[in-house]
Amino acid sequence: MNTKRAIDTTDATWIRAGAEDGSVEVAMLAEGHVALRDSDNPDGPVLIFTPSEWTAFTAGVHDGEFDRP
Repeated sequence: MNTKRAIDTTDATWIRAGAEDGSVEVAMLAEGHVALRDSDNPDGPVLIFTPSEWTAFTAGVHDGEFDRP
């Protein structure tokens, strides 16, 4: 059974992060959740991270886990 509830991002304040090329936008949400979306497609899909997922994701970014070869 899926126990995740929908999180509304309608009133989220989006902040652009990254370079001009391939930028993303980040929004800090209630209960420590973090939303991430493509700044070139703001009406597209949104990734929602729990606080622990966001911590793991940003640690991976800092460690180069997602760097292109």
